[in-house]
Amino acid sequence: MRWPAGHEYLRTPGLDLFIDFMNTLLIENSRVLDVHGLSLRDGLSVLVQDGRIAAVGADVQAPEGTHRIDARGMTLMPGLIDCHVHVVASSFNLGSVARMPNVFTMLRSLPIMKGMLARGFTSVRDAGGGDWSLAEAVRTGLVQGPRIFPSGKALSQTGGHADFRERNDNLDVCSCAYKLGNIGRVVDGVDACRLAVREEILKGATQIKVMASGGVASPNDPINNLGYSEAELRAIVEEATNANTYVMAHAYTPRAIARAVRCGVRTIEHGNLVDAPTAELMAELGAFMVPTLITYEGLANEGERYGLPAVSIAKIDSVRSQGKAAIEILAKAGVKMGLGSDLLAETHYLQADELRLRADVLGNGPVLQQATLIGAEILGQQGQLGEVTAGAIADLLLVDGNPLTDITCLLNQGEHIRAIVKDGAFAKNTL
Repeated sequence: MRWPAGHEYLRTPGLDLFIDFMNTLLIENSRVLDVHGLSLRDGLSVLVQDGRIAAVGADVQAPEGTHRIDARGMTLMPGLIDCHVHVVASSFNLGSVARMPNVFTMLRSLPIMKGMLARGFTSVRDAGGGDWSLAEAVRTGLVQGPRIFPSGKALSQTGGHADFRERNDNLDVCSCAYKLGNIGRVVDGVDACRLAVREEILKGATQIKVMASGGVASPNDPINNLGYSEAELRAIVEEATNANTYVMAHAYTPRAIARAVRCGVRTIEHGNLVDAPTAELMAELGAFMVPTLITYEGLANEGERYGLPAVSIAKIDSVRSQGKAAIEILAKAGVKMGLGSDLLAETHYLQADELRLRADVLGNGPVLQQATLIGAEILGQQGQLGEVTAGAIADLLLVDGNPLTDITCLLNQGEHIRAIVKDGAFAKNTL
């Protein structure tokens, strides 16, 4: 492609990135996806200035020198939001990543972040491992990737979901708080939990992640186990609230989910085993759910080949089979759901397939809202992300096809996404 005069650019295979110093772009004649009304609005133009959407309409005027794109026949929609990723999860064996030198962890995360952006995910919430430094590297253009809302280290009790130490007569002190590759840190007791929350927020976490039940990828915590006492959970929530943020909790069973939301947790992650009474409690308390159906497909189909420990493989079926039923239960109860993928290692390429799995159950429209509007609400970015409206941040996708009727136009590694705009600048442009 030809780059407009006045731009500096960096080209890499599969993804073109350039920094726009002209700061003005007009996308003309597009079909704009209204994610509020779930409709397409034909013949509209969108003016982008200084990284934001300045105007949306049929007769938008642009200043002289504006870079123009004719989007006739394409759908213009908001960038996608994934509310549960692990950008440092470059191996199925999270324990091995936790022991990896920090430089290796960082270098292995770069293609993971780049791939997310190339699939149209312009914002992600990292659920453990990704930190302020990676978020800042993306923000400043040092590396390519989606906007990151980092949780820093997820909090885990001893023997919980982020404690990857193997059984032994002598347990070494966990060094997890200091290694980039460890998705969490081990912390026990009310006062220690308070300090850990304060430290993660000081280090740049935009929300706090806590392991409130057992999990698949860790060695010593069965799915049905609870994580943390109620006193510890309430202390974690209080400290996050004091810092004007919230807590997201890994939890699978009704018992773990109900206990977490009663303690003030705002978003539940995974939740495969949720039942109707628990879903109704979530709706009553205004809690969100972030299901992650696609990760269990990846774990089941490719985990053993790429080194997922046998003890984790044995846990997969206990949660995989109930994922689709869970989102039906949640939808019936009126629980708001954000899109999440939670993929590891070689399965990150499956990220957009979360859209397909959910659309098979809920339909395309609700799933598109989960990946845009509801994701923005979870992030505290209502009106800023997840919609094509004046004043919003200019995170935009130009797509061949109509995702309201054919969700596959957002799959296959973004092959039908002709252009990706993030913060008002092109991250991809094949027009």
